Amino acid sequence: MTVTVTVARELGIDEASLGRWLSAFIARNDSGETAVTESERAELLRLRREDIEEKVAWFHVDSDEVHGAPRILADLCADGETISRKTGAKIMQRLGLVGICPQKWKTTAIIDHADAYPVDAVKREWNTGALNQIWVGDITYLRTWEGWVYLTTVIDAHSRRVIGWVIAAHKRTDLIEDALAMAMTLCGNRPARVIFHSDTDTQYASAQITAFAAKNGITRSMGLTGNCWDNAMAESFFATLKTEFYYRRVWPTRDRATREVGA
Repeated sequence: MTVTVTVARELGIDEASLGRWLSAFIARNDSGETAVTESERAELLRLRREDIEEKVAWFHVDSDEVHGAPRILADLCADGETISRKTGAKIMQRLGLVGICPQKWKTTAIIDHADAYPVDAVKREWNTGALNQIWVGDITYLRTWEGWVYLTTVIDAHSRRVIGWVIAAHKRTDLIEDALAMAMTLCGNRPARVIFHSDTDTQYASAQITAFAAKNGITRSMGLTGNCWDNAMAESFFATLKTEFYYRRVWPTRDRATREVGA
C-alpha cells in the first residue's frame, strides 16, 4: 500500500483527488525533476494534512466557536476541500475543538381551558411558497441577575425571517399583541388574511388576542400541547438563539439583555 493510499484513507479523501492535488502541487513547485521520492511525497501529504487542520481551526474560530463537524465540513466543501464528515470530526477531536449542542427541550406552556383554542390550520406545512401566508409565534424565557425577561417573536414561515419581536419583564398578553403589531407594520402590504400559528400558551388563546386577530384579518392556529413538532419552526429559532447566543452569555440586568438580544 502506497503512502498516498494510506494518507488518503486517513483523511477520508478520494485517492484520485489526492493524486491530482499532489500532481498540481508538484507542478507548481517543479524544479525540473519529474521523479518524487516517497519521503518527499510523505512530506507533501503532511503539509496537506496541516493545511486542512488549519482551515478547520480557522472556520471554527470564524463561527465564534459555534460550528460542529457538519457545519465545518460544509465550510470546507465551499472552500474546495473534499473530506468525509467522520474525518472532519476526527480532526476537530484531535485539535480539541467542539461545537455548541442544543440543550434538552422541555414544555413551558400553561393552559387555561376556559379560553378558546383554535384548530391546527397549518398541520406542519409551514412554507406555502409565498410571503405573509403563515406566521408562527412563541415565547421564551431569558435569565438575568435581576430575574427573567420574556422574548416573543413572529416569524414568516416562507422567508424564516423574524418580522416581529418584543422583550419585556412580564409575560402578559400585551407582549403577543405588540409583536403582531410590529409584524404587521414591517410587512406593509399583506394579504387580506394571514394564518398565525402558535403553541397553546394561555396568552395566545386569550380573548385579547382573539379580538385582535379578528380585527386585523389574522386566522389563529394552534398545535397540540407538549408536542414541539407542531410549532417546530418557532422552537427551532429559539433553540438556535439559545445555543449559539444565550447560553454563552450572562446578563446582570434586564436592560442589558433587552439591548443585546434586540440588536
